[in-house]
Amino acid sequence: MSETAHRAAMPDRLPHDKSCLIVDDDQPFRTRLGRAMEKRGFDPILAESVAEAVALINEHAPSYAVVDLRLEDGDGIEIVNKLHEKRPDARAIILTGYGNITTAVAAVKAGAIDYLAKPADADDVQKSLLAPPGEMPEPPENPMSADRVRWEHIQRVYELCNHNVSETARRLGMHRRTLQRILAKRAPM
Repeated sequence: MSETAHRAAMPDRLPHDKSCLIVDDDQPFRTRLGRAMEKRGFDPILAESVAEAVALINEHAPSYAVVDLRLEDGDGIEIVNKLHEKRPDARAIILTGYGNITTAVAAVKAGAIDYLAKPADADDVQKSLLAPPGEMPEPPENPMSADRVRWEHIQRVYELCNHNVSETARRLGMHRRTLQRILAKRAPM
């Protein structure tokens, strides 16, 4: 979609304040999403930790927020709570590479308007942020395949186990050699 089409897709009801806090500890992803959101008319503010995000919210609470669920110094739900404390009308979404129903419910209870799987497409993020209150955004045009979701889950557990193959295999309930073969392959599309 061209930049003109992205701007045209933004409703007229977009407030004057187009500030969008993007919090993720994955620096390349954070930067890429920030650039993509800027092309769509938002004013991105980037942070990599709960502490940094809370400091930014205390300075100026943004209209929008895109927050990773798991950060090195806490979780994104803390950020969503702080944002709504400072600015009740703010619209926040939670991104996660390791989702489950419990965390999705907690995110919604904290005031997140949506819960998206990583790596999230900027178009899906924009649709979620700008969906009319009470309405769900359209489902993604190209959702991740089941193989890709499985691969992302394995990668996330592997990362959480500090790249320890044996511990990851134990937690996933699979044989170590099977896990090693999966880790050696490229991500499915």
